[in-house]
Amino acid sequence: MFKDVKFDAKGLVAAVIQDADTGDVLMLGYMNEEALKLTLSGEDVWFYSRSRQELWHKGATSGNYLKKVSVAVDCDGDAVLVKTHPMGPTCHTGNQSCFFRELKQENA
Repeated sequence: MFKDVKFDAKGLVAAVIQDADTGDVLMLGYMNEEALKLTLSGEDVWFYSRSRQELWHKGATSGNYLKKVSVAVDCDGDAVLVKTHPMGPTCHTGNQSCFFRELKQENA
């Protein structure tokens, strides 16, 4: 259905979620064909939960929906970039972004 998107062996594609206003990267999720179709056809962002093995409507439980602005596929076709307007914190921890922990090299 999506000739420009290369789903992996599990039928998933990485989805980078970015705040359309600030440019901040909010999270990384995965979409199967159905989640991508729902995202493209509606105003909300959908994912495929690898842990629960089911579709996941982001915000359905928390109220922190991601409102889709645009969706682009990368040059290799193995990732999509979804620009959004977040309706609250994106991370389940309550942080605006899932990328709030700085990684530093540990001393040997």
